Amino acid sequence: MSRIYLLIDMTDGILGITMREVGHSPALCARFHRASELIGRRWTGAIIFVLLKSRCRFAVLAAAIPDITDRMLSDRLRELEEEGIVERTVVPATPVRVEYALTKKGRALASAINAITDWAHKWVPLEEPAAKRPRRRRA
Repeated sequence: MSRIYLLIDMTDGILGITMREVGHSPALCARFHRASELIGRRWTGAIIFVLLKSRCRFAVLAAAIPDITDRMLSDRLRELEEEGIVERTVVPATPVRVEYALTKKGRALASAINAITDWAHKWVPLEEPAAKRPRRRRA
């Protein structure tokens, strides 16, 4: 593992920071990369955010996440289940119910999701609702 040292030089009130590496060039952590690709996929963060609140049925998840299609929700839930982040429980009732909940591994993402939520509240402005524009007619 390479180490990066920050050399800080305070002269005449000017802060000069230089980076010097020992060993070789810095590399992306393979685990970080895999995790960010998994969690950063479209809709995945929203699914985890909702499931952190409570276990949900498919229709509740679909209603809670604007613009997600049933197919995309189904695909993401399947991926998260394969990764051990979400568990799917079939409740034997009439009619049969299927519920989704985070596993221990999934609940361990709470601090990361909360940190992103805090950051978003500080730095991400809400979009203004777009004014309805008249549809253009095709000639």
